[in-house]
Amino acid sequence: MHYKKFLITGFLLLILGIFFLLREQLVLFYAEHLVKIEKKVKLEGHNNYYRNYEYTFAEITDNFSPTSRQDLINIYYTVINAGKEEFTFFCPDEWKDCLTDVKYLANDQSTLSHINNFVHPFNGFKHIETEYDSVGKITIHIDKTYSKDEIKKVSAEVKRIQKILENKSLTPIDQIKVYHDYIINTSKYDSNRSDENIVKYRSDIAYGPLLEGRGLCGGYTDAMALFLEDMKIPNFKVASENHVWNAVLLDNKWYHLDLTWDDPVTNDGTDLLEYNFFLIDTAKLNEIEKEQHRFSENVYQELK
Repeated sequence: MHYKKFLITGFLLLILGIFFLLREQLVLFYAEHLVKIEKKVKLEGHNNYYRNYEYTFAEITDNFSPTSRQDLINIYYTVINAGKEEFTFFCPDEWKDCLTDVKYLANDQSTLSHINNFVHPFNGFKHIETEYDSVGKITIHIDKTYSKDEIKKVSAEVKRIQKILENKSLTPIDQIKVYHDYIINTSKYDSNRSDENIVKYRSDIAYGPLLEGRGLCGGYTDAMALFLEDMKIPNFKVASENHVWNAVLLDNKWYHLDLTWDDPVTNDGTDLLEYNFFLIDTAKLNEIEKEQHRFSENVYQELK
């Protein structure tokens, strides 16, 4: 009798051991074959900083069942552009390489940064993570660049400046020039941060030049972008390996606008205001400076 009990107990322990060893595979099998996962996904709503225009590199989409790498780029752009902090979609059964391409994009910081350049500064991310499983469930987690407090303070400052400087009688180019001059005249390039990594100001975002008087290229570019947005002028950020500046659409033509290089650092500390990089085309840009402004024409195709 004791021998039989021993055999039964051993058998049960063996079954339990096998279950625990295979529990993940059993769960996946159950999810894949016995439970119908609802894979039809919609993006519900967007915030006030949503951009209702598209680019060649990334387009707004309502298709969240991707079948190509370009579809994935469009999904990421749409989600970030809408101001979401988290979003889940699924790989379709028919695209066998979906997870491979998801993993590639999740680790491709260059492409993710380029996507980030096409959204409103307040919707941009400082960190983005992609979570995925073998069933094909993909969740994007977005940690935004600007905090709610920073958005509130920067937005208030933009409105204050607009109240002083906005002039309805000016042409768009002249109004852009007014904001260009204001940002440069009230800011200095944050050389300590760029040269010695001394972080004293939030100079890499619009908060620095608008509220602290110090900017890096990211701060100058974001600050200008905020005024362009309120003027309803399509724009995006252009990035080279070590630099970023604005691209601006006027009269159906794209131009470069670089406030950082129009606010040069001088040896004697003299403040200068220049217009060498004020609304110039790509041919002119390549003529006057090629190294720091070498951008990917495959990404920023509007500027070819």
